[in-house]
Amino acid sequence: MTTDARPASGTPMIFQWRKWDGTPHWRHECVYLGADEWGDWLGQPVGWHSERPGAQFDAEAPNVTLIPASGEHALTINRRHPFNMRIYIDLGWDIHWSEDPLLATGIDMDLDVIRIEGERPAADGPSGTWVDDRDEWAEHSIQFAYPADVMTHLEALTLDLETRVRAQVAPFDDATADAWLDRLEALNPSR
Repeated sequence: MTTDARPASGTPMIFQWRKWDGTPHWRHECVYLGADEWGDWLGQPVGWHSERPGAQFDAEAPNVTLIPASGEHALTINRRHPFNMRIYIDLGWDIHWSEDPLLATGIDMDLDVIRIEGERPAADGPSGTWVDDRDEWAEHSIQFAYPADVMTHLEALTLDLETRVRAQVAPFDDATADAWLDRLEALNPSR
């Protein structure tokens, strides 16, 4: 069940991922920022918590996440990330607002599009833009029996997103993200 209701700007909320079989995945403490032509924007201030079974971290840099109406991916953009990770896109399925307007949920579909800016030490990995977790995608497609039409659609979408991130077209450009990052910092929300 979904809702069209949204919390007021600045309201703390949760973005909860699960895997295709329903098992819990990442759970992010966020704040609702607002919406624009691209979709709904959430923010995560420094120190706010993210966890999944077997892993957890607190945000080291402010970040914002766009949930487009399509419900097929979530675009996270970092400001001053310690590893120079500017963009991280989680490919997803059925990303939507639950009946509770303080909870957005979605199915994590393994594939990610990443953009790292600037030079990095070789030990930290590459710079640039690429598709990540193809091995996990292949493994889970068998384990969870992803439907062929879903796989075909998401593989094409992943390549399209990679192209758009490389071209830095909105909403994958700095100006769009920086406006939402500025709004997050101006709100200075507390949990």
